[in-house]
Amino acid sequence: IRARLINLHTIKPLDTELVLKAARETGRIVTVEEGYTAGGMGGCVAELLAAEHPVRIKMIGVDDRFAEPGPYEEVLALHGLQSGQIAETVVEFLKT
Repeated sequence: IRARLINLHTIKPLDTELVLKAARETGRIVTVEEGYTAGGMGGCVAELLAAEHPVRIKMIGVDDRFAEPGPYEEVLALHGLQSGQIAETVVEFLKT
């Protein structure tokens, strides 16, 4: 897999030029965040892409549900946010 990593350190203002450039050049976008995708970075990126340059997108993060408390690594695993889980999700996404 050849991947490009973009660190979007802020949602507002979103670096729209960088996201759109990556979408044009790669044809697919995956967002990963340790927070809710709805209303978070994934949602903002999806809104931008829907309006400006539609491509397939996979948002990895916390679904729209209450987060369970617990040890950090266990909570990450519960939401599919451990590195191996993220890699597996991306590989599956790229197959479609």
